[in-house]
Amino acid sequence: MTAPSPVARHFRQILLWPLRLMPLRSGEQVQRHSEALAAITENNPWREQRDEFTGSPADFHERHYREFVTFLPHVQRFLYGQGRSSSSLRGYGESPIRVFRRHDIDRVRLGCEDGSELDLKVQHLDLYFFYDVDVVLLALEVYADDLPLTRVQELMFRFGRAFPAKWGEDGRAAQCMRSVQWLDRDGRVLAESDYNERERYLRHVWEHRASAIGRHWEYLLHPMVQHHSEAPGDIRYRQLEYHRQPKMTFLAFDDPFALTREDFVRLGQATQPDDGRPLPYSEAVMSDFERTACYDRFWGPERRSDNASTRVICTGPNMVMVGKHGLAGYSDPQNGLLAEFRHQYFLIGLIAHFHRASLLMLMDRLVVAVSLLDADEVDSRRRFKRSIRATMEIFLRFNHRYWFGEVSKQSMAKDLFDMWSRNLGNETLYNELRAEILDMDNYLEADDSRRQNETLLRLTVVTIFGLVGTIVTGFLGMNIFDGPPATLAGKIGAVLAVAVPTLLLTFYTLKKSSALSEFMDAVSDDALTPRQKVRSFLRIWRRRPQPGRRRSDVAAATVAATRRRA
Repeated sequence: MTAPSPVARHFRQILLWPLRLMPLRSGEQVQRHSEALAAITENNPWREQRDEFTGSPADFHERHYREFVTFLPHVQRFLYGQGRSSSSLRGYGESPIRVFRRHDIDRVRLGCEDGSELDLKVQHLDLYFFYDVDVVLLALEVYADDLPLTRVQELMFRFGRAFPAKWGEDGRAAQCMRSVQWLDRDGRVLAESDYNERERYLRHVWEHRASAIGRHWEYLLHPMVQHHSEAPGDIRYRQLEYHRQPKMTFLAFDDPFALTREDFVRLGQATQPDDGRPLPYSEAVMSDFERTACYDRFWGPERRSDNASTRVICTGPNMVMVGKHGLAGYSDPQNGLLAEFRHQYFLIGLIAHFHRASLLMLMDRLVVAVSLLDADEVDSRRRFKRSIRATMEIFLRFNHRYWFGEVSKQSMAKDLFDMWSRNLGNETLYNELRAEILDMDNYLEADDSRRQNETLLRLTVVTIFGLVGTIVTGFLGMNIFDGPPATLAGKIGAVLAVAVPTLLLTFYTLKKSSALSEFMDAVSDDALTPRQKVRSFLRIWRRRPQPGRRRSDVAAATVAATRRRA
């Protein structure tokens, strides 16, 4: 007889979906998408959310104070701004974060694999915009009570998918909820998923080389629209990551020690629900999971004590907190870990995922800039340089404004941020992006230096050959022909008679500057014979071959002379 499945007395989940925002206006670095969203008044359910720091003092409680003091001062300025006395501009003095919330969605109804339906209450539905970074994070917080562990595992595995990865033989989307419906307070269906419309998803990828997202997610993000879409809208977005949205999950059990080792792995990895068969992972994989993803500072199953009954799992995309239901230090919504999960640890996760999304956005900008480069077209090279330099400047500002190596000195908050960032690979991604930007910067500097050197070379050649005429006229004097005084028209004509040929000769010398430079190099090379130097002089008026087709005779002669010396 199998033991009954543990029941999660309280289930709470926060989906964090990062998206890249496309430019509103080309040529501007700071796009201000949040202001564009606030300016839309028709059919726009999003309204800017004012926090407790900007509202009435009566709404500011001790919980908000504890949240504030969790973070270091530089993170406090990022999250909350400089304060009411600051006169700085937005993005530096005020908080660079703007939050928009919609209140029309009350519940989400999920069609489960066994044919049943489950309603989750929607606590918050927010959009987080960040100044000077073209990234937005959708945060959806839902909760329910008394869910069996197998149902929790199903929700973690199937809920929060932007689009289906595949379909079964019956045409039904695999690994997704059977249906997802947004409901208002009266129970009316506002939008529903279309995971089973396979042809829509196939055609979208064939046409746009980009995946479509479910219609219920499109409804949620409206009036923002997908970049590869025919729908009208100025604020457009595109996906940055995998179709499974990152999530944070809070679980309270009567006896958290009843969960097995495999249960924790299924929760942390958000794998398929327990079907009675053991996981296919080796012991080495299981041990590595416990070493890198499990935070067991307050977890002691051998003692089975209430003060050691909390375990946190953080794999990067998934963060799970498991503890004892009814324990004030864990389940209290005002003073327990539940309150910290919804506020302090949510903000830590927000920062970690914002870091990753920003780095991916900047890497995407570099890829797009390189893909649009046509090295043979002058305008394309100019646009490429502007795009690369703009990306470099954005990265520099992101590095100094948003990149935090440490967010808190409190042990659990500090350790969780380190684990989150490490398992998301943020440090590796940051170093990779920094190296790519430095390579681009070195290339642009080398290209500019090459062009400046070519210009200086041409000017030097023109100056040297112009020096000959200057010396001659200076030696003979300005009045070479001693004639009667000329009229004004005659003087102007004499000036033009000298200026026009001189100007033509200057431009002709500039045109031949490269060949003249090679001739001067040949004259100064003692390894070349007089015959080769004469050939180099005659080559000035020959048609020059295309660069890269074959080496010049001077270069060949130089190589031959070098071989003779060797």
